[in-house]
Amino acid sequence: MEKVVINASPRTVIGKKVGVLRREGKLPGVLYGHNFDATPIIMDLRQASKVLHAATGSSIVTIDLDGKEHAVIVREKQRNFIRGTLLHVDFLVISLTEKLRAHVSIELTGISTAVKDLNGLVVTGIDSLEVECLPQYLPEKILVDISSLVKIGDGSFVRDLQLDSNITILSHSDEQLVHITAQKAEEEAEVAEVVAGAEEPEVIEKGKKEEEAE
Repeated sequence: MEKVVINASPRTVIGKKVGVLRREGKLPGVLYGHNFDATPIIMDLRQASKVLHAATGSSIVTIDLDGKEHAVIVREKQRNFIRGTLLHVDFLVISLTEKLRAHVSIELTGISTAVKDLNGLVVTGIDSLEVECLPQYLPEKILVDISSLVKIGDGSFVRDLQLDSNITILSHSDEQLVHITAQKAEEEAEVAEVVAGAEEPEVIEKGKKEEEAE
């Protein structure tokens, strides 16, 4: 795994005054963790944003705090609602010798013949998996191959995953990752909704004509 580093300095400015730092192109954040005192930090917004853009909740990032490196994972990103720019980042300091728990995103891969040949529809289940392992074994994402789903009704569950033996899956084994359903059933449901919606105006119109007749 490629080492990614963000340079940071201790931050003394807190509260509403942090807005001044943001206007100067700085990004405030905080480091915290087991056996680690919470430490407010400041980073260069441009450099940090470039690194964090591709970072997931299971990506290990190195924070260089005045020459001392800390392995961390991103716990929370706060963004400007309109501009989408980062406002604040919480980093969890981790030990490379202690197991940690994290949610790893799920990504589908492969082509299902049920979709290609039978016009099936891919319906996804959970979008992340909770795991426990040493940091060096923590995957940035978990790939789920759907090429084994060959007929309508086929699905894949957490219990079907085969991960590295160093990774313990904490999510429930019966959680569904993906399944294939028939598009025809979806289309019939949509038609039924349209027909049901079209019946109401006819009844109203009928009622109006009866009133006029009276």
